Formats: sequence, structure tokens, C-alpha cells
Amino acid sequence: MKLSAPIYHLKRKAKAMSRDEGIPLHAALDRIAASEGFATWSLLAAKLASAPRAARLYATLRPGDLVLVGARPRQGKTLLSLELAVEAMKAGNRGLFFSLEYTEKDVIERFQTIGADPTGFGALFSFESSDAINADYIIARLQEERPGTLAVVDYLQLLDQKRVNPDLMTQVRALRAFAEAAGQIIVFVSQIDRAFEASAKPCPDLDDIRLPNPLDLTLFSKTCFLNRGEIRFGAAA
Repeated sequence: MKLSAPIYHLKRKAKAMSRDEGIPLHAALDRIAASEGFATWSLLAAKLASAPRAARLYATLRPGDLVLVGARPRQGKTLLSLELAVEAMKAGNRGLFFSLEYTEKDVIERFQTIGADPTGFGALFSFESSDAINADYIIARLQEERPGTLAVVDYLQLLDQKRVNPDLMTQVRALRAFAEAAGQIIVFVSQIDRAFEASAKPCPDLDDIRLPNPLDLTLFSKTCFLNRGEIRFGAAA
């Protein structure tokens, strides 16, 4: 499903139309839906709800978002993050993957797992695996990129593992400020505390993020948690 603009932009456009033309919001939403090829807004929303998980999540993202994708091992958090990069590239934006853990061969294998070929996107995809990866490194790399670029950081808890790096809070604050100013999206893959497995919750939440060092989780604007096929999107604050 490919819309002319992200869903949040279409909703904003409908609100402006409702205000400027003095028509009910539902009528404005239906007119916007018609311009996208749907008879009503409810049909557009239903189509979006039936789209693959990454497409649904990507449709909610906006420039400047910091997204937290959390799960226990082998639940698909890295694959979902790659799927988000694919969605960005399908929309003509750049997708970058910064990893302190994976090799390029590992990432290519994971692309194959989700049925994608990074070479098919040409120069739209880049992989970074330098041992120097931290907030300053990521910002320096992303300064060359256009608004709409989506960067994946795999993973959050490794950013300050070296003592020479700033603390995690300082780095995430810097990345949020940069993303907002540059109009880019940064997705952080995050570990979940082992204690979650003993809980009765169907999915982790912010309380289950493994934090070896202090971090204000309201710095993230969107969250996505996975567990045994369950997936939950939400706002961090």
C-alpha cells in the first residue's frame, strides 16, 4: 500500500481542509481518502490495518521520530528494523544500518530472510559497522543525508559500552535533537530485560527495557514491542 504521503500528513491535511472550508472532519477525511483512491477514510484505514507490519508502522512515522524496537532474542526485532529500512527505500528515501554487532554478511542474510535484496535498492542502502559507532559518528554520517532518511541503530545498549563514549542519555539526546533538526528518522533496536520472560505480559513495554545506564525513555517518540508473534505499536510518552 503506497500513499502519496504518510498517514499523519494526510490527517493533518484533512484537518486543515475541515477548518478552511468549514466542513465536518469526517467529510474532509473522506475527500482525502478519495484522492488516494479509496471511497471513504474508513476503507483507507482498513487497508492500512491489513498491510504488513512494517508498512503499518512506517505509515505512522514522521520526520524527527526516534523509534524504539524492543524484544527478547530471536523475536524478530532486527528483521522488523530492516523491514522499516526497506519501506523507507520503497518510498525513495535512504536507509542506513549502523551495527556494533553484525557484519555486512549477517545483514545481507537477514535481508534474504525478509525476502528483500539490498542490491536492488542501489545507492539507497548503506551499512556501517565501524567500532567507532556512537552518536557523534552517526550524526556525522547522517549530516550528508536528506530529510526522510531512515537509520537503524543495532543496538541501543551498545552505544556507550566504551568508556571513551559519552553516557547513553547524552548520546540519545544528541540524536533526538539531530533527527528533529534534519527531518530524519532513527530506529533503535533494544534489548529487553530477561525478567520479562517470567512475567505474564503478552508483550514487553518500556518498563522491560534493559538499561545498564540511566536513560530517559521519553526521548523516544514511538515504540514497537514484539513477542511470540505479538506486535504492539505505541507512543513512548
